Amino acid sequence: MREHAFRLYVAHHFGSLFPIFHQHVLKRHKRLPPASRASNLNTVLAAVDDYLPYLLTLEAALCGRTVNGEVIDLALKKEIDVEWRTMLTATIPGRGPFRVKGKGLDFEFCFVLHTLACVYTLRARAQLLTLYGAITPTAEQRTAIVTTATKQLLQANSIHNYLASRSAEIDASSAVLETLAQTQGGLAALALAEATLLAVLKDDPYPAVVAQDRNRNDKNWMVKPPDVPKVRAHLFARLCLAATEHAGKAEAMLSASGRIDEALIEYVINLKRTSKAKACRFFGIDADLGNETGQGIAWLTGGKKQLGFAGANDEGSKIQGLAKFKKDWTERREDKKIEKGGEWGSDAGRLEELRVIEMLEQKWNKMNDTINTQLIPHSDPLIAKMPLGRDIHLAKPFVTPSIDDDTLARMRAPPDVGEIGNENESSSDEGEKAHGGLPGIFPGSSSTASRDDSYY
Repeated sequence: MREHAFRLYVAHHFGSLFPIFHQHVLKRHKRLPPASRASNLNTVLAAVDDYLPYLLTLEAALCGRTVNGEVIDLALKKEIDVEWRTMLTATIPGRGPFRVKGKGLDFEFCFVLHTLACVYTLRARAQLLTLYGAITPTAEQRTAIVTTATKQLLQANSIHNYLASRSAEIDASSAVLETLAQTQGGLAALALAEATLLAVLKDDPYPAVVAQDRNRNDKNWMVKPPDVPKVRAHLFARLCLAATEHAGKAEAMLSASGRIDEALIEYVINLKRTSKAKACRFFGIDADLGNETGQGIAWLTGGKKQLGFAGANDEGSKIQGLAKFKKDWTERREDKKIEKGGEWGSDAGRLEELRVIEMLEQKWNKMNDTINTQLIPHSDPLIAKMPLGRDIHLAKPFVTPSIDDDTLARMRAPPDVGEIGNENESSSDEGEKAHGGLPGIFPGSSSTASRDDSYY
């Protein structure tokens, strides 16, 4: 391997790209209205993708690693001072996130990659919003939307895992949540739980039926009723239990610091509840397919308990009174958020899963009261016998981007003029010492003078 000792235009490239990325792109995105931010995510992603290879090149050069098969000789004269807004730390009500300062490329590297992971998560969220639009997507379109969102979440999971493994290299004295291993590990588990639920959503017909029923602009029901094909209920239940385990891991790791924003912790708790309720629903569907409708209704009651809409003494009863009024009001508020395209989905699909359970409960109770007439057992013993979850996604390592050879060649620069002068002076001093005292030389003159120094 050939070693090339060359100097990078560090002050030029790093000093010009950082303000463009940090000040202009992110601030412009922050000032946009919530409904317009989803369309601007591609701009933020392009800025991060352009900035990250330069940052990784500098970091590899300072650590002595090779870049495109070459060893870069780069000396660090001064640690850079960077400043970022921390979005995970709990703040005082009425005040926005505060800025934190850090030193070194590692601190900058962590926040840039954390921003990249957040962009992938927000892009997945924007993709899923199209499932609840005015036009109901077809089955093929729904599969494509969910598949794209799953890829985005798995990419975010790989970045968070990479940051968790690199957190030991960052100065721990700053105590910033985004730089801690437990924070990044919790966010990685959260992204994996969401991706696991999307694997179930891709082949789950019931949320699509409920969304189509609540869509005022949809007229397909006039032509034909929605198709509800048979599902692999037991497999989907195991996948939902795996998502529950990942969400529980995320809750434990994020709550360990004690300074995480409560809204994030509440979202993780709702996701864990929704995942377990989905598992109960699929176990109920599996029981109904086996002509055990009574046991299926018990599973649905257990799902409502997991969502927090049924108590220990509410077996077989409906939501009434103030609880029903609160649920209806929360549903209307969530529907308005979806219509505006703003801050929707903070309940992690909890209300949507409740609608699916109530739809199946109404259907199965009617069948059980008129045809089957089976006893409905208690739900607690069924939930206690739940099996372990089954993972469907494997965590893939994050592949760091690199600069191409042409860009790396353009970043080479000649030595400074001052350093050339110092080298000439040192070489002339050595020559004078080597040839000093020769006879016939005028005292004080140099014996290494060449014809190039002559005027003619």
